[in-house]
Amino acid sequence: MDQKTLAYINMYAILGTLENLCELDPEARALLSNKKPLSLCFDVKGGPKGTLTFVDGKIRMLAGAHNCDIKIPVSSCEKFNAIIDGKATPIPVKGFSHINFLLKDFTALTDLLTKYLRASEEDLADPVFFARSTELMLYVISVAISQIGDYDEIGQFSAHLIPDGDVSFSIKNGPAATIHCKDHVLSTEKRRPLEPRAIMEFETLELARALFDGKVNALACIGNGSISMRGMINMIDNLNRILDRVALYLA
Repeated sequence: MDQKTLAYINMYAILGTLENLCELDPEARALLSNKKPLSLCFDVKGGPKGTLTFVDGKIRMLAGAHNCDIKIPVSSCEKFNAIIDGKATPIPVKGFSHINFLLKDFTALTDLLTKYLRASEEDLADPVFFARSTELMLYVISVAISQIGDYDEIGQFSAHLIPDGDVSFSIKNGPAATIHCKDHVLSTEKRRPLEPRAIMEFETLELARALFDGKVNALACIGNGSISMRGMINMIDNLNRILDRVALYLA
């Protein structure tokens, strides 16, 4: 597992999913209600830079180090991964007056996201929680695919074989993401593509969850039609090779 690739996943797939958490969960929105707009930048040396903006109960992740209220430089990808894993403490160089936000509200948001992404069987018994958790997992995985395709050595090999165009990665009648390939560079948008060249679609939320949790065999599901794959076969085939590596990074 490559630490730089993991840092990009942690920045854009994990922290980036905070924006979807606030769209789906009233408790997350309430943490940011009646608060002044705020921005938080993580600047990782030799790795990703991302700026989270908090406005009107909404969160947005912007790639790059933008003008911000709180800035946290991180000395290496390994250190950033340790911060996300709760094994190191982030130290801001700007925004000490907002330290209460970091310690209270931001920590509460990340704890809530962790609850959804590492859900217990008891929590998943609640159908509303189950649906939110599975949707958030779809977004995390779809963004992680692009980071692995762009930075992981094995993922890059597969991405080099993907022609230009959009792949729809979705749950039938549910959430969807677009994995865009241009000149063998991958990027993800959390929306359904208008004109996909290939489609990978799970029949139900329950099936998607079972696959995300490694409880069912993907090849068997393709065989029985509960995972629908159509369009350009080489796009799907190489995307699946990258998808196989997602579990390694998200374990």
